[in-house]
Amino acid sequence: MDDLPELGFYGLAGHSGTPRDLIAEVAEGERLGLGSVFLSERFTTKEAAVLSGAAAAAGERIGIATAATNHNTRHPLLTATLATTMHRLSGGRFALGLGRGFDMLFDVMGLPRVTSAQMEDVIGILRRLWRGEAVAGHDGPAGNFPYLSQDPSFDEDIPIILTAMGERTLEFAGRVADGVVLHTFFTDETLARSVEAVRRGALEAGRDPASVRVWSVLATVGDHLDEELRLRKLVGRLATYLQGYGDLLVRVNGWDPAALARFRADDLVTGYPGAFDVIGTAADLRHVAGLIPDAWLAASATGTPEACAARVLDQFAAGADGVVLHGATPAELAPVLDAYRRVRPPGFAAWPRNPGRAR
Repeated sequence: MDDLPELGFYGLAGHSGTPRDLIAEVAEGERLGLGSVFLSERFTTKEAAVLSGAAAAAGERIGIATAATNHNTRHPLLTATLATTMHRLSGGRFALGLGRGFDMLFDVMGLPRVTSAQMEDVIGILRRLWRGEAVAGHDGPAGNFPYLSQDPSFDEDIPIILTAMGERTLEFAGRVADGVVLHTFFTDETLARSVEAVRRGALEAGRDPASVRVWSVLATVGDHLDEELRLRKLVGRLATYLQGYGDLLVRVNGWDPAALARFRADDLVTGYPGAFDVIGTAADLRHVAGLIPDAWLAASATGTPEACAARVLDQFAAGADGVVLHGATPAELAPVLDAYRRVRPPGFAAWPRNPGRAR
């Protein structure tokens, strides 16, 4: 079975109390030819470094990326060590993915909010350490570090990926990163604008715009799954995003903010005790489905495996270099992958396995 380096999946998509499931997911994903596994982080049972090591051990070919962890939750020397360890453990299949995270969460954790200046500063520190340099007397946006060093013999080429949504962050990612992971439930128009912003940022920095690998993230919920599971993976997931950072998602997509206001004002949604994709009952999810405009839910891949495969092609038509099939396990994606192979565009076979490297 041919590998598909242009496609990836999220390991343990959403919430999971059984992180060991990742081992089987990675093995099955590699067997099915998926090119990369992306690992999000939650402060429960989804710590990015542990999951990355498990993924490296579970597969021999599959690329691995954190998408994302946050630089402010670890000392930069520890983050550098995470990456160099994973780089060598995986045989060069690892990309370090960083993101802004959530201001309100960092506020209650007592951590500084993440800024672009901090990320650019810490990226510079990491790359210097990976080149075997010592960082002495550093006082910058990422912090004050009297002396940082790993190993003077190091000459590690480790890609850095940024997760991004807003235009300015996308341009910033194009300037400083090797790859970009976008967000679920982007319309095709938003995806095209986002890719353009990344390429523009790279060009303005004097970089080859094609050197930054841009991944679309496509909620893929085929009708071969049962109804309640489809509701949880599609309606529940979008409702959870709207709970957490709906204003940003609505603004980026150009959606009607009045619809978001109606969603938030609903008696069920107001004060809901958790995330809809975790604790929502079937009745809850059916109710919420009636609050979300159909056009918002259409920013996904649904229907038959063939229809889902066609939506993957739409992502490439909008400019993406790769597509993360989100919200489903590799086993759940198998019919979609079969359909995709029948319509797969030429030219992807030689793409690197590492998700942070462009062709």
